[in-house]
Amino acid sequence: MEEEEAAGAAPLPAPALAELLADECYADFFREDFDVKAYTSQSIHQAVIAEQLAKLAQGISQLDKELHLQVVARHEDLLAQATGIESLEGVLQMMQTRIGALQSTVDRIRAKIIDPYNKIVSRTAQLAKLQAACDLLRRIIRILHLSKRLQGQLQGGSREITKAAQSLNELDYLSQGIDLSGIEVIENDLLFIGRARLEVESQAKRLLEQGVETQSPTQVGTALQVFYNLGTLKDTIANVVDGYCTALEENIKNALDIKVLTQPSQTVARGGPGRAAMPTPGNTAAFRAALWTNMEKLMDQICAACGQVQHLQKLLTKKRDPISHVCFIEEIVKDGQSDILYKFWTAVTQTLSSQFQSATDSSMFLKQAFEGEYPKLLRLYNDLWKRLQQYSQNIQRNFNTSGSTDLFAELQQMEEDTQDIFMQKKQDYDPEKALKDSLQQYEAAYLSKSLSRLFDPINLVFPPGGRNPPSSDELDSIIKTIASELNVAAVDPDLSLAVSKNVAKTIQLYGVKSEQLLSTQGDASQVIGPLTEGQRRNVAVVNSLYKLHQSVLKVIANQSSFPAAAEQTITAALKTVHDLMGSAVQPLLNSVGDSVEAIIITMHQEDFSGSLSSSGKPDVPCSLYMKELQGFIARVMSDYFRHFECFDFVFDNTEAMAQRAIELFIRNASLIRPLGEGGKMRLAADFAQMELAVAPLCRRVSDLGKSYRQLRSFRPLLFQTSEHIANSPALGEVIPFSIILQFLFTRAPPELKSPFQRAEWSIARYSQWLDDHPSEKDRLALIRGALEAYVQSVRTREGKEFAPVYPIMVQLLQKAMSTLQ
Repeated sequence: MEEEEAAGAAPLPAPALAELLADECYADFFREDFDVKAYTSQSIHQAVIAEQLAKLAQGISQLDKELHLQVVARHEDLLAQATGIESLEGVLQMMQTRIGALQSTVDRIRAKIIDPYNKIVSRTAQLAKLQAACDLLRRIIRILHLSKRLQGQLQGGSREITKAAQSLNELDYLSQGIDLSGIEVIENDLLFIGRARLEVESQAKRLLEQGVETQSPTQVGTALQVFYNLGTLKDTIANVVDGYCTALEENIKNALDIKVLTQPSQTVARGGPGRAAMPTPGNTAAFRAALWTNMEKLMDQICAACGQVQHLQKLLTKKRDPISHVCFIEEIVKDGQSDILYKFWTAVTQTLSSQFQSATDSSMFLKQAFEGEYPKLLRLYNDLWKRLQQYSQNIQRNFNTSGSTDLFAELQQMEEDTQDIFMQKKQDYDPEKALKDSLQQYEAAYLSKSLSRLFDPINLVFPPGGRNPPSSDELDSIIKTIASELNVAAVDPDLSLAVSKNVAKTIQLYGVKSEQLLSTQGDASQVIGPLTEGQRRNVAVVNSLYKLHQSVLKVIANQSSFPAAAEQTITAALKTVHDLMGSAVQPLLNSVGDSVEAIIITMHQEDFSGSLSSSGKPDVPCSLYMKELQGFIARVMSDYFRHFECFDFVFDNTEAMAQRAIELFIRNASLIRPLGEGGKMRLAADFAQMELAVAPLCRRVSDLGKSYRQLRSFRPLLFQTSEHIANSPALGEVIPFSIILQFLFTRAPPELKSPFQRAEWSIARYSQWLDDHPSEKDRLALIRGALEAYVQSVRTREGKEFAPVYPIMVQLLQKAMSTLQ
């Protein structure tokens, strides 16, 4: 078995054969693209023929030996394959016989079916020709019928034009996909149909033009029906809209044509060839007049074209074919754009932008005219927009007041009309903004020049190194400039807002310039002598700022339909002016307030411990400090504040100072110890005189509010018992508990020390502490500490009873603490 396997396996190549295969001389014979002629030529060229022949003979000999070895090794397999070949030849012979029999059978079948097949093909061809002939005859008959009916419809004029269009549409359908030329019976009819189509299209176009121009829904509806019946509605509408766009583009070019605008001047003195068209110096006014006349005409033309397209858009949206009930706008929607008004408006606004840009780039005079008189140009645009919106509102009314009864009834059954872009903005498209986009560059230039016009008079009246504020005439000039800019910008809310921002910058610039004039040296806040030069200048600056503030407010009040945002912008700038006025007078107010406090605190240098005189009246009507206070306040108002023209502003500031003076007076009056009966009478007189002292600081003393009520309520408490004081209705609401408790310390023995005495503070330091701690809770805590210290001192010395006023004070303190919780 092993021997058979060894015999059946392929023997390994002999070493001689391996060497033969590895020899480079035979390498060319192994290549698939081996060429005998090329190899022979190469051998002859190399002149090694003998050597090559010997080599090839040796190789052939080796191959023969190898073949012999292979045959010997595989002779059994080769014999088996030879036997198999003989069997295969027998099988192939049998298959050839059967194939011949099958071929004979097929030939017989073919002979039987070829004749029926040829007859079927012939009959089918005849049937197809008969059907084509019948179809052609039917078409001819229908064409003749429709041609005859079309003649009658054409004689009916515009009343039958829609039916004629329907007939033409059917005739077009009959002519599709078939060649009718050469048929004599309808040759004349085809010529007539061609002429009829041209005539119907011509009549429909005239009807559409007239209907759109006169805003007649009947005529436009009829024309649209004709074009729908003809199958050309979409193309016709596109051509009409493109025609409007082209006409408007030409109108815009003509309106901005510098040669046309300067034609009158050129007829007088014609320039040389190649000279740029420009107005002569003497004819600039005529040039601008012609320009604005052209612009008004252009706006009229745009408005008229938009109105016509609006009318067309609304009818397309409403009108339906009476047979198929297809809305005409659905024919337009096939190209993905159902809103022809949107398409038209986009084209117009883009044309405006491009043409304006081109015209102003090529002519400096046009650019200067549009930039310098931008509000006039913007007013034309705004008027155009308002007219377009008015058109939208009136179109439906035109539908209902014109047209035939049939069309009116048809329109009544339609769905509600959707708003067009002039009445309702799209989410991603603002038609008004698209219109005004062509004006952006002119608006920016105008606002820049407007700001320069506003800044120039201010820079003029505040020269470098100047020390005085503007005079009344100079300020009036600034106000007139502001009013003029606002009045000119009133044509548009957005422009008003933009100019208002410029006005706000102007006001801020005025404030900055004025602030630089203010004196901030020490003499600006002195209250000892007469007005210094710095104080006079500060007064003049404040008066100037006040005049500006009031004048601008008056200008705003005189503006009709002034935008709220614009008013807020200017008001915010005026607030900075008002704040600057406050900053300018604050140093003087602080000095006056410090002096008033210093005078009031001197009451503790006077003796209030005396008893009541025999007459029952005080020796003097009021104390010396009160006389000094009254004289000081009267002098301050006369010498310093009288020069301010802004009385309300001054009183707004001095009233706060008066309230502070009353607060300090009551505070220090409650701290006087000891206080005798005579002292009470004199202090009561001081309370009355205090009203007279602060009267110059306010319009009316009663306007001081809570401070005035405290002053009036505290005076009667001077003569009441401690029990009555504790039950006073003014306690807590009008007069703070801490003030009353401070006052009750004056009725206690020396052992019950006041809070400032316990802390070993001066009156001035205690007053400063009260200012730093406005919370009633902090003040009551300090008073409670004083009372607790008193209790501790009594217990230390083993006293048997407290001062009579102590229980009342404790009860009052508990009541005060409970109100805070």
